[in-house]
Amino acid sequence: MKKAVETIIPVFIVLLYLTGCASQKEIMIEQGYPPVYAEGYQDGCNSGNNAAGSIMDQFKKNIQRYEQDSNYRQGWDDGYKQCKAKQDSFQQQYRTTLEQQRLIEEKRHNKEVEDRELLKGIDTRGLEKYK
Repeated sequence: MKKAVETIIPVFIVLLYLTGCASQKEIMIEQGYPPVYAEGYQDGCNSGNNAAGSIMDQFKKNIQRYEQDSNYRQGWDDGYKQCKAKQDSFQQQYRTTLEQQRLIEEKRHNKEVEDRELLKGIDTRGLEKYK
């Protein structure tokens, strides 16, 4: 049971992250951001996530709009920085969780080896019924 819970933790983190992927553009427009800024932010966010290692996002940048439209450029830059930082943090948390899981497994394994060493040379016949 404990092992099943430890295995589920990384999967849960990924699912939790993915459920937060509502359309950023629509949310920002509802909050009063200019549509062009929101589009730039969404493109920059996808690009920042990709740059930080997300396999769910692709780099996206409309170069012509970026060069000609300051709202798109500012949105793209803001989205890139903020989402890359979040993705970097997520990736670090994921690596930390995996490392903790590995250490738990190593500790469990070491305890089993230690227990076997302690019982070496002791006649344990007859103890099978207590398992």
